[in-house]
Amino acid sequence: MCMKMKTRIYRLFSFSLIALAMSMTSCNAWLDILPNNEQVTDNYWKSKEDVEAVIASGYYYMRQTVPTLLAWGELRGGALFSTQTAHSYLQNFNMTPSSSICDYSGLYKVIGMANSVLKYAPSVMTEDATYYESVMKSHLCEAYFLRAYCYLVLVKNFSEVPLVVEAYVNDDADYLVPKSTEAEIIAQIKADVKTALESGAAKETYEDTDGYGWQTKGRATKWALYALMADVCLWNHDYDEAIQYANYILEAPQGDTSFRPRLIQNTTQWYEIFYPGNSNESIFELNWERNLGQNNNFGSLFTVSSASTYKFTDYARTSMSDETDEVKAKMGTDVTERWGRMLFATYVTDGADQTKYATASNFCVWKYKGTDIVDLANVRQSEDANFILYRVPDMILIKAEALVMKGEASWGTALELVNVLRVRAGLNPLDIVVGESDEQTMLEAVLHEWTMEFLAEGKHWYDLLRLARYDHGNGAYRQLFVDEVVEGNQTTKDEWIRSVLQDPYAWYLPIPYSEISVNEKLKQNPYYATSK
Repeated sequence: MCMKMKTRIYRLFSFSLIALAMSMTSCNAWLDILPNNEQVTDNYWKSKEDVEAVIASGYYYMRQTVPTLLAWGELRGGALFSTQTAHSYLQNFNMTPSSSICDYSGLYKVIGMANSVLKYAPSVMTEDATYYESVMKSHLCEAYFLRAYCYLVLVKNFSEVPLVVEAYVNDDADYLVPKSTEAEIIAQIKADVKTALESGAAKETYEDTDGYGWQTKGRATKWALYALMADVCLWNHDYDEAIQYANYILEAPQGDTSFRPRLIQNTTQWYEIFYPGNSNESIFELNWERNLGQNNNFGSLFTVSSASTYKFTDYARTSMSDETDEVKAKMGTDVTERWGRMLFATYVTDGADQTKYATASNFCVWKYKGTDIVDLANVRQSEDANFILYRVPDMILIKAEALVMKGEASWGTALELVNVLRVRAGLNPLDIVVGESDEQTMLEAVLHEWTMEFLAEGKHWYDLLRLARYDHGNGAYRQLFVDEVVEGNQTTKDEWIRSVLQDPYAWYLPIPYSEISVNEKLKQNPYYATSK
């Protein structure tokens, strides 16, 4: 193998870990035990602490992917737009294989960590008598979750990517891996989740050993595995399975020993999901802890000024202000109060004329900036907002969407689920008459709730893409998908978007040139096959 090829592959899959960098960003002291400049090879695995260190590094690299998760999940959907030049290629559907925004190496670093744990953790039991089988199997469950989640993100963005399930630790491995089909990757994701759950070792909760109380929400649990499976099943149109796994969370016993995530019912407590975070509603979120000196880059991404990297589109601002007006009309609240999920929750403004807040210059994303004090001046002192991957409303809407797609007999239940979230947000229930409705109307109701509940949480593009993938052959849902994207996008020409999105391959990203140029077995997404 040529040196250039080895260099590139090792950048993706090698495990050279710098202890200083890890300790500065750790969620727990057990991150600090990583070997200084030592590669995690088959000679590394001697103790349970070694396994825990690599598991921890998987979460560390997962946190590093958050800027990518936000960009991929939002910028093509028309609810957020970015002022960064690098982002323009994505939000304007003008990507090429050379665009840096297509880089997927961060996700493969997480996959690499997971693969190494799955390969070597069992052997540590012969080296460390204190490494019990129950602990080892719990570590495997975390590794299965990390690998499966990353592959689901890759599927949603690339459809087909290399499926790597072996640890890359020496020169004997075959680094030239072709793309696997979406069906093959989804089968692997589901197999990983089922293997973890069937082991019986996935935890419901973690002990608070560090005093910060983050682990039950910030490490993979049984609930996180259920949520991931519900997600992949909906994506794959496995509606009964999606409902089944969503119900494992939604219908779990509520006794004192269940520890299952629960929907926050109180409208005025909605913002507690984000501040202080790790709420009962959370299923899995990536944690930063200011008391450990951790900071993310949300300060530059979301600011209370025109300089903010991410801004809401006019389309999104209108939707949010309409919802806020509806809450005000129902609750009689003043515009400066926090009530529900909109003003001073999802967004905030200091516009001079508060009745025109939808067009104020400082209309900004507030989920990652605000505190428990409803005041524009009270922003977070540290940039340590968590990033939530799954919370209970995900399961509610996954179930609702699956019920819609199962047929009219299930629409009444789907509508009830949508209305649970609307009422929690301080809104009136939808007055849709199921017997007089149709599938598209019901699906649009669920989609709208996805949009409003999860604005700026990195999900909007995938919700729209699912809509396109539901097409029954008559083109109606594909057209609706295109119309939704066009209505929201405000950074390029409508005609260009309509032209690009006629090709389903353009719904996905190109395989990065840095990968395909050194791997002769990789085939480019056909839409970008002639790109340079």
